[in-house]
Amino acid sequence: MNHAPHPPDRTDDELARLDISALLSDGLTAEAGPRRTALFGDGAVAAAVVLDRLGTEPRSVAFLADTVRAGGLAHATQLPEPLPRPEAAGLVREWLRTGSDLDGGVPVDDTAATWLRAVATLIELKQRTRARGAFNHS
Repeated sequence: MNHAPHPPDRTDDELARLDISALLSDGLTAEAGPRRTALFGDGAVAAAVVLDRLGTEPRSVAFLADTVRAGGLAHATQLPEPLPRPEAAGLVREWLRTGSDLDGGVPVDDTAATWLRAVATLIELKQRTRARGAFNHS
């Protein structure tokens, strides 16, 4: 059995070009299976890549996840600033609207909150890995 890590199927640049809104639209209401896997796999990594490139802090995304869990997607779409940076806020507002338009109630709100929490974790992982690499190369 080979335990070597597999190279990624897609680069960060390729992931950054994915239509995250479409993945949310397809995956938030899907049962366990390929569409839900795509949302929580490539979709979450793609969102993390894009938000990380915009300088988004993971704690901001985690806070948004908690807000979605507490008040729902419809409430979160009304936030004047869902994330601190305008570019990231505009992008995330689009994602929130996509989920809200599904009108899936609490199950979709909870899935979206879980997805946002996964995105926050991935951003943090990317930042820690980058910081470790910078420390090791100094």
